[in-house]
Amino acid sequence: MNIATKLKLSVMMFLQFFVWGAWFVALGPFLAKNLNATGAEIGAVFSTQSWGAIIAPFIIGLIADKYFNAERILAILHVVGAILMYQMYNAASVSAFYPYVLGYMILYMPTLALVNSVSFNQMADPEKQFSAVRVWGTIGWIVANILISFILKWDSPESVTQGLLKNTFLMAGISSLALGLFSFMLPNTPPKLKGQKVGISQLLGLDALKLLKDRNFLVFFVSSILICIPLAFYYSNASNYLIDLKVEQPLLKMTIGQFSEAAFILALPLFFKRFGIKWTILVGMFGWALRYLLFAYGNGGELSFMLILGIAMHGVCYDFFFVAGQIYTDSKAGPQYKSAAQGMITLATYGVGMLIGYYIAGLISDAYNSTTGHDWRMIWLIPAGIAAAVMVLFIVLFNDKKAKLL
Repeated sequence: MNIATKLKLSVMMFLQFFVWGAWFVALGPFLAKNLNATGAEIGAVFSTQSWGAIIAPFIIGLIADKYFNAERILAILHVVGAILMYQMYNAASVSAFYPYVLGYMILYMPTLALVNSVSFNQMADPEKQFSAVRVWGTIGWIVANILISFILKWDSPESVTQGLLKNTFLMAGISSLALGLFSFMLPNTPPKLKGQKVGISQLLGLDALKLLKDRNFLVFFVSSILICIPLAFYYSNASNYLIDLKVEQPLLKMTIGQFSEAAFILALPLFFKRFGIKWTILVGMFGWALRYLLFAYGNGGELSFMLILGIAMHGVCYDFFFVAGQIYTDSKAGPQYKSAAQGMITLATYGVGMLIGYYIAGLISDAYNSTTGHDWRMIWLIPAGIAAAVMVLFIVLFNDKKAKLL
């Protein structure tokens, strides 16, 4: 991979996650403050991410992998996505907003796989080369929120009252259009399954269902779905919570989670070697419970450090469970079912698990909302309890001593 190709791939990754970070973190506060959405409505809007994750394999498997170059599909999806984002910018109600965000997520989620496909196709040794390209995605997400929170200050109390959070959709739309046009200049990535017959079971990773015959993998699989329930509370409520507490530059502070994610992933090999897969995953589960306890008892004043710690635990919560789980799945699948197994886990977590999670998070938010505002302590204690219960289930039932990792 030459320098020019690496630069193109890095710009692609930067824009891919800049687009997502430019609107997704601000989505909860925008819905609550500007569109007066209920908790159930906010949960429904966030669940479009799950619907996108469920539908994405069909788009990738039936279209991108069989008929058209990945970079051209990427370009088209982002150009159309820019149009939908502009419609989201103009929407004045949740009912008007929802169809566009659903359409956008159905188009955006497949692009996560497409940028990886374009990257891997240009790399002689992806295990060594991919991280240097992928890190620009994290940087893109961080830069988007620095612009929103630190420079443009669209998340300040005055700006939120004036409805300026809607500008995040305009920023995302312009960035999406730029990425769409730029994608036409990306390296040629022809369809890898052209002329081959691909079944629905292969698309959805269902060929890997036989892995569930392994009791330990079944426990991990079920735990992965259940832990997504508390995860959904974070995505749909965290930024709105910080704004309610009048924390300064809340979206900027949310980027601490991305810094943490980048740092803790480097610690994974050490934990695997020292503690094994079970205790590494348990640390991730414990992280979710502890994070929500910190949110429940922190505040925007003298205990604001608890909120910052809760955000900073994102690296532990995400890397030690989800990334570790992906590695564990890869080790259990073997060469024949690697792709199928990863597809199955992705469908189960970001699809089914998060769909259930956003629904429950919406119900809980409405149940603990009144004329005086949200009872945030209870809204955070409930997912903390769910995470703790999943952790106990995993401790008791999982005992895979044969797993070989890294």
